[in-house]
Amino acid sequence: MPSANVPWIKTKIDTGARSSAVHAFDLERFERDGDPWVRFSIHPWQSSDDDAVVLERPVVDERVVRSSNGHSETRLVVELELVLARRRLTTEVTLSRRDEMGFRMLIGRETLRHGFLVDPAESYLGPRPKLHLRRRNRGRA
Repeated sequence: MPSANVPWIKTKIDTGARSSAVHAFDLERFERDGDPWVRFSIHPWQSSDDDAVVLERPVVDERVVRSSNGHSETRLVVELELVLARRRLTTEVTLSRRDEMGFRMLIGRETLRHGFLVDPAESYLGPRPKLHLRRRNRGRA
């Protein structure tokens, strides 16, 4: 998330999910120039609460999202700039508590429509982050 100063976040590709989602907490709605905005924090590192990043983004939408276990909830939607497989794009992302999930971010079909092809027989085809970032993600500095 280059515009958020997040160099790397471990992400799961989920073709069963329509929307992309990011683990967000401390959501605070506010208005800026009469438009709805949200301030929220993310934890970029897996299994760690270190280095929380605070972001402010305009609210693009509010959607009812049904999780894989059938539970429905209303989520705020914002646009985030991402670099995915060396391609920079802006995509809609729902803000969700993903504390218990294995990945802090999920990439859904709407984001993948930007010209990505998914090979279910493969794993981790994107570029690998630098060693110091991989170590940081595993809780080792």
